[in-house]
Formats: sequence, C-alpha cells, structure tokens
Amino acid sequence: MSAIRGDRRVFYQLLVNTLLVSVINFTVWFAVTFWVYLETRSVFATGVISGIFLVLTALTGIWFGSLVDHHRRTVMMQVSAGASVLLYLAALGVWLVTPAEAFKNPASARLWVFVVLLMCGVIAGNIRTIALPTLVTILIEEGDRDRANGLVGTVSGVSMLTTSVISGLLVAFDGMRSVLVLALVVLGLSIVHLATVTVREPAPDPTADGHRRVDLRGTVRVVNGIPGLMALVFFSAFNNLLGGVFMALMDAYGLSLVSVQTWGVLWGVLSTGFIVGGLLIARTGLGSAPVRLLLLVNLVLWVVVLLFPLSASIIPLAAGMYVYMLLVPYAEAAEQTILQRVVPLERQGRVFGFAQSVEQAASPLTAFLISPIAQFVFIPFMTDGAGARTIGTWFGTGPDRGLALVFVLTGALGIIATAVALGSRPYRRLSDRYAASAAESTEPAESTEPVDDAAPGTVAATTPTAPTIPSEGVTPNR
Repeated sequence: MSAIRGDRRVFYQLLVNTLLVSVINFTVWFAVTFWVYLETRSVFATGVISGIFLVLTALTGIWFGSLVDHHRRTVMMQVSAGASVLLYLAALGVWLVTPAEAFKNPASARLWVFVVLLMCGVIAGNIRTIALPTLVTILIEEGDRDRANGLVGTVSGVSMLTTSVISGLLVAFDGMRSVLVLALVVLGLSIVHLATVTVREPAPDPTADGHRRVDLRGTVRVVNGIPGLMALVFFSAFNNLLGGVFMALMDAYGLSLVSVQTWGVLWGVLSTGFIVGGLLIARTGLGSAPVRLLLLVNLVLWVVVLLFPLSASIIPLAAGMYVYMLLVPYAEAAEQTILQRVVPLERQGRVFGFAQSVEQAASPLTAFLISPIAQFVFIPFMTDGAGARTIGTWFGTGPDRGLALVFVLTGALGIIATAVALGSRPYRRLSDRYAASAAESTEPAESTEPVDDAAPGTVAATTPTAPTIPSEGVTPNR
C-alpha cells in the first residue's frame, strides 16, 4: 500500500474510534429493523423505520455541518457519542416499563416512541460522518486523500460485517435488551478514548464568514460557485430516491428467503465487499478522473440491482449484493475526494452537511411510499393478480416476487438516469473544474489560520489550499 503521509497516527486513532461508534450505531439500526419485523411481521413498519432515519438525516445534515465548521471537530465527535448515550438510555427506560405484548402491535404508540428514540440516537452519529472527511483534509496531504477515503470505506465495511452478525444473533436470542446494554458500554469507551486524541487544527472562527450558526444561503452560493457540483449533488439525490427502495424493502425481501440468523450472518459475509473495496482504493487510489469513475460505478450498481431479483433465490441476491458492496466504497470515496479538493476547508462541514441533506431528502418519499405500494399493489399483483398470470410462469409468484419486481424496475430507472448524466454538460464542467483544481494545488500549504496550543507530542496538521470561492455575489452556474 502506498504510504499515507501526514499525521497518520492521529488519523488511525480517529479511524479506530469511528469503527467502535459505527459498529454500535449500525447494530442498533439493524437490530431494531430486524426486531420490529419479527415482532409485527409488517413490511410497512420496516419501511417507516427507514423513512424515519432518512427524514432525520435530511433535516439535520445542514445543522450538523454548521456545528462541525464552527467547533473543534473532535469535540463534536464526543458530543455526537454523548447524545447517542442519552437517547439510548431513554430507549432502555421505555423498554423496561413496556409490556412485551405492546411491541407486537405495529400501531402501538410505545413501540414507535421506542423506535424514534433509537433512530435519533443513530442519527446523532451523523455528526461524526460529516466531521471525519474534513479531518481527512486536515490530516492527510492532497495526493493521498483518495487512499485515506478508501480506508474510511474499509472501516465502514468492517462495521457492517460485525454489525450484521452481532445484531442478528442478539435479536434472535435476547431481543433488544442486550443491544442497548452493549451500545451504552461501547459508546462510553469511545468517549473516553477520544478524550486522549488531540488534533492541531485551525482554530474555528464562527464569525469569519459572517455567520455563527446555520448558513444555508452562503453554502448554496459556494456549491453553485463550483461548476457542475450542484448537479452532482442532485444526481446523488436521485440515486438516493431510488435507493430508498433498498432501505424499505431489502430486509423484508431477504427475510422472506432465509431466517434472521442466516440473514444477519450473510450480511456479515457480504460486508467483506466493503472491506475489499476500501482496501483496493487505499492501495491504488481513484485515478485522475474521480467524477467519471463515480458515474461509471453507479451504472454498474444499477445493472446489479436489475439482475439479482430475476431469480427467486438467495444465491443471486448474495452474489449481486457482494458486487454492490465491493463498488459502493468507490462511489463514496470519489464523492468525498471531489468535495475535499474543490471546496475550501472552512466550508467543508457545511457543504458535506448540505450534500447529505439534499441527497437524503428524496429517500424518505420513496421509503414511506414504497412500503404501502409494495404491500398493497406489487405483492397482490405478483401473488394472484395480473402480474402472476402474465409473467409468473418465468418470474415466479408470491410476496417475495412482488418485492423482486420493485427492485427490477428500480434498477432500470437507475441505468437510464446514469446514462443521461454521463452525457450531460454539468458532468463535463465538474470534471474540468476538478482537473483545473488539481493543477492549481498540487502541494499543501501551511495554514494562516490561528492554531491553538497543542498537547505535548501532538503533530501540527497542515491545511491544504483550495480554490477560492467568494462567499457573496456568485452567479449560479446552470
């Protein structure tokens, strides 16, 4: 692997801490989804859980980005973990005082109070997902950031591998109680560990750009000031619109084919694709054209989505999802690398948060709509309706084939959208801007921002230069 220069020691410590927190937050999310489906047997309920997650992600991204830009990033990571601890404690209290029978009714108010508390705890972890790529900008030199982003993807893969196994087994044998106890212990350890890690970063100056809090208007100006960047954000939003289908239906589809224990272990195996993909990026990088790579990877991903549901078997599902997992780190690392290069550091938190909010804003619509549509339209259509009579002889019939048909249609739409994006003007403009930015700033420069005194033995991080984006008077590029 090519050496990642910069302050590697601090970067790796942050990766380890992120691994701990990601594992536990993913465990809570996976576990509550599995558990609610097993308790209620309601596809609609699992879709609502996905919708809650996506709505909260969309609503909080810009705010979280402002917090990251206006405070020390490691402090915000601790605040993130602390908020999750408080919310999980409240959820444990609800669990302890609620009769087990109340959780079996999908219309139970106590069930949804419990679910919302858990999902808010998971969402609090998104502060960390915004802060980490900005810390890559601070700690890692520009030429190695794509490889560092690959390692971040590897951590996500390790998180999903351990998470799916842990959550499946815990839910199968002890419901949600052990999940919550484990979450509180691990998050407490992560807060203690993070207190020992010091990053010398430019001191945050909330008034430097004239805004102390959320600055949506200024952030939009920055994004509009970079040719093609807004189009990239909206392309990702459209992908997430279709991706909401996965959020709402994948667990129900998988659990219709195998047991919860098998499904959890299978996701653990599939998650090795994330690890392999991230390690490949860390070794080889993304090349000189990450914008083109991002779109080509999306094209392959949607082809996979189109193909795997054609057979009613866990084998094509597993094979397709492994390819999907292998390539997703390339898409995520490419988008992060693009933003890290073309957006100034002092705005990166807000731009990452803005991108997160916009990209996720479309998904709740899909997640909330597709579950009842699947339940009341596609499942009957492929069980004893016109679909079963017309294509059922080769496609298969039954509830699982109704869900499979939704995946096939989603893949077809994704392929069309990506092909259009590859031939578009915004794609060419963003590619040109990335190439020009690379030529302008091939080496990092020392920051002129004030830096607070660091703890003994701490390495000072450099702040790389970025193309200057005026905060006022930028004419939007269309």
